[in-house]
Amino acid sequence: MIIRRAELVATCANWQQLPDDDLPEFALAGRSNVGKSSLINRLLNRKQLARTSAVPGKTQTLNFFRVNGELYFVDCPGYGYAKASRGERLKWGRLIERYLLERKQLRLLLVLIDIRHPPTGLDRMMVEWAFHHRLPLCLVATKADKLSRSRVLKHVAEIRHMLKVPDDVPVIPFSSETGEGREALWNIILAAAGRREDRPDAPPSGSGTAPQGEPGIPYSG
Repeated sequence: MIIRRAELVATCANWQQLPDDDLPEFALAGRSNVGKSSLINRLLNRKQLARTSAVPGKTQTLNFFRVNGELYFVDCPGYGYAKASRGERLKWGRLIERYLLERKQLRLLLVLIDIRHPPTGLDRMMVEWAFHHRLPLCLVATKADKLSRSRVLKHVAEIRHMLKVPDDVPVIPFSSETGEGREALWNIILAAAGRREDRPDAPPSGSGTAPQGEPGIPYSG
């Protein structure tokens, strides 16, 4: 993928601020400090377009990065940040839940998981919630350069097993340092960008919590 132009065009704290065009969108979700900003920068061949921070929880809005005037990457706030108040997490949860369930331009949800460690309870919650609502999903196992090749393959298999990921859902080892996985991930993104299938009807959203008996989104409490 040749990147001719990439820019941050919107930081959205509410639904009314979302871009009103029809470009395909790709949302990135994951724990704070899992490497979302670094992944965006590597995919776009930019060093500091998405600002990385040593302070977890810095992203508190939906940040829209427009690429070549053709698609958006949407950086969601990281979940699991202990210093964010419950009120802040509920506010994020309401917006993110509505965005993921109702946004017609959304083509794919990328859930980032640190490959060095077993998926957390919040990772499991995010993936189960996405499966429950039949969202198009790709898992990205970040920081793959920190492990040997044999351990990368082992940990990818463990992620699949622990999160009960079916074979038709990709799990891509990725390194923002070396670029491993960049081409594979772009191939998945571009294939999804060309796909315009109807989104399944979703239950009403906006509460920040799931109805009893359904999995919740990991921003909701």
